[in-house]
Amino acid sequence: MTNGPHVAIRPAVDTDVEAIHSAVLAIAEAVGESHKVRSTPEDIRRFGFGQAPSFAVLIAEIDGRFAGCCLYFPSFSTWFGAPGAYVQDFYVRDEFRGQGIGERLLRRLAALTRESGGCYIRLSVDKQNRRAQAFYSRCGLRLSDSEQIHAARGEDFQMLADADEPDQVSR
Repeated sequence: MTNGPHVAIRPAVDTDVEAIHSAVLAIAEAVGESHKVRSTPEDIRRFGFGQAPSFAVLIAEIDGRFAGCCLYFPSFSTWFGAPGAYVQDFYVRDEFRGQGIGERLLRRLAALTRESGGCYIRLSVDKQNRRAQAFYSRCGLRLSDSEQIHAARGEDFQMLADADEPDQVSR
């Protein structure tokens, strides 16, 4: 009897930065949005592995090879009165798809979130990415019919930030 490949899910470390950034680029390419990616590996290093990390990443490896990752950050629901996690980027390399890697990443994130008192995971999916939508649904992440994502980016964000007027309240 042969054993299958060894799958490991672990927290990312600084040396994983290139693989994480490559995953981000692969996600963008898959949805035809490569031209929108402005981040660099150094951005990932600075904001994910510095003194005050803005996010965390789970790395999936099969027999020591990078198979995928789940980049997430803490969230809090005032309605639930509990923390959760927001998945920003989720990726499994093509050659490892269909082997349960994605589901294992989500299960690990759910367990870690629950261990810290959390009770939910949220994410958004490209509207055209039906394959990912079906995968998330199979894993128990349901499409919300009660909310819609709004965002201020680029010029809109700059205008919003520039419109801040100093007031009497100290920051």
